[in-house]
Amino acid sequence: MTQARLSSTQVPGPILDVLRRLQEAGHRAYVIGGATRELLSGARPAPQDWDVGTSATPEEVLRLYPKGVATGARFGTITVPTEAGPCEVTTFRVESEYKDARHPDRVTFVRELEEDLRRRDFTVNAMAWDPLADRLVDPTGGIPDLEAGVLRAVGDPLTRFREDGLRPIRAARFAATLGFALEEKTERALPDARTEVGRVAAERVQEELMKMLRAPEPSRGFEVLRRAGLLGVWLPEIEKTIAVPQNRYHAYDVYFHTLYTCDAAPAEKPVVRLAALFHDVGKPETRQEREDGEATFYNHQFVGERMAREAMERLRFSRDLTDRVAHLVRQHMFDYRPQWTDAAVRRFIRSVGVEAIADLFDLRIADNVGNGLKTGFPHYLEELRGRVDATLEAEEALSIRDLEVDGSDVMAALDLPPGPRVGKILDQLLEEVLENPSLNRRERLLERIRQGFSIDTQGSRDLG
Repeated sequence: MTQARLSSTQVPGPILDVLRRLQEAGHRAYVIGGATRELLSGARPAPQDWDVGTSATPEEVLRLYPKGVATGARFGTITVPTEAGPCEVTTFRVESEYKDARHPDRVTFVRELEEDLRRRDFTVNAMAWDPLADRLVDPTGGIPDLEAGVLRAVGDPLTRFREDGLRPIRAARFAATLGFALEEKTERALPDARTEVGRVAAERVQEELMKMLRAPEPSRGFEVLRRAGLLGVWLPEIEKTIAVPQNRYHAYDVYFHTLYTCDAAPAEKPVVRLAALFHDVGKPETRQEREDGEATFYNHQFVGERMAREAMERLRFSRDLTDRVAHLVRQHMFDYRPQWTDAAVRRFIRSVGVEAIADLFDLRIADNVGNGLKTGFPHYLEELRGRVDATLEAEEALSIRDLEVDGSDVMAALDLPPGPRVGKILDQLLEEVLENPSLNRRERLLERIRQGFSIDTQGSRDLG
């Protein structure tokens, strides 16, 4: 990696204005942390998050920016609104006594930048730059490590990791997002921070996981956690896939297949990346070895759906995202054949949901790449995609809401009260319309309701 040349033109004007106002008031102020690292590495696009470190106290910052918000005043952070987005302005500080393995019990504000930088996690994050004076400060050797592509803890690695149990997970995330190798002493210290890693808030672990999943190759980060024995602290489902053999359709065990599937999934689609991570977690529990030595994993998608939900609930993911990921895990074993009838295609669309089909196809493509057999693009997907598109263009009924009748019609025709039986009748009507779309005409459906589901017919007993 070659160090990029820094220029004040890389910094948005409103952020320069924050630095300028602080300095004109007699305080020191620098662009600090990740933004400095990204600028030095020449990362594209330009940084989106801008953090400013300053010798000004939170009270002094608020006097300059009365509209600032004390988002972390105890830790010295004031969020200043700017036209370039919110800018976190944090007072230089040192920390001590991390009883909860995450937040310092004692924060001391200091006037010297170097003291602040030496308490940070990794050398590549312990650099600061004043673009107004073009002054770069690097007391811990971050620039050589940035050049070498090395992630090194500041000071004693175990001390850094035990101060903050999130730092080992951040090490894995940076290994993936930056593509860096961990310095030997830094990596050796990771296993001894296992207790602290387990005490971190689930929401913070989730945040790091999602950042790691946006990396070009998330597998780099998961491998850091595996080698350190930390994978099972928050993701025991993934740890259990290690060394689980598969069959002739895969070149890798379940664990490495999972990692390479995750790498192959679209980075811009977090729901697909998460589904790739969890799509085969049901395999260890369902693995059966046959007499010929082959292995089967019958119904692993259903077991995997349950396990994916458990993992995502543990990590405090939203209900909506959890439902979407679990649905993809459940559906990922679909087996399309050219012999499918048009009705079968319609039932497939109904089962998967129109809104999830593109994600499911992306997951299947990644799953195919991740098997390691280099079989190429699964061409049957193109045929299925064409048939799905044709079905959608025909605007045929694919759900109960597409029917030309509704629950009120059923209740009126059969003099029924609201209840489960109304829904069962609508389900049956939809099944018949999926088989023959021409039936979806209001009068025909009303006639079917009256004749097929009256109290004098077999249909009524079938539907409870």
